[in-house]
Amino acid sequence: MIKLRLKRYGKKREVSYRIVATQSTSRRQGRPLEELGFYNPRTDETRLNVPAIVKRLKEGAQPTETVRNILTKAKVFEQVNA
Repeated sequence: MIKLRLKRYGKKREVSYRIVATQSTSRRQGRPLEELGFYNPRTDETRLNVPAIVKRLKEGAQPTETVRNILTKAKVFEQVNA
């Protein structure tokens, strides 16, 4: 099963995350299938590749709870249902 999850990177106490599509059995820092976006919790900045995310969701990828919240704020699920 493919999951949409956060991949951590950055220095200590200056963490940022990449939103990636990866196999559910792989490690958090493992090699992703595709990078789909960026999330910085310190500044609440989000950059998303919406067409690629919509494509992955239509193929059956399951987002984690945190990624689901980020995508809901960005109103990505409205484009999936349309």
